[in-house]
Amino acid sequence: MEDDKLLALLLVSPLMLMQSILLFLDARKKGAFAWFWGLWGLIQLPLPSIFYYFIVVRPYRKNKNERIE
Repeated sequence: MEDDKLLALLLVSPLMLMQSILLFLDARKKGAFAWFWGLWGLIQLPLPSIFYYFIVVRPYRKNKNERIE
């Protein structure tokens, strides 16, 4: 049982760290509370990425497309 928990921790930790870094860098580029997204990305997987997409990425793309036209 202990080995299963350790294995799960070793597999999930790098994913959460990677998610956190990517969310932080992209949010900083878009000016969208980078520290919040980075910290939240360290705590859970995959909800921060899903919420980030709907709260930051989609509105950013919509506004970017409106400026081009």
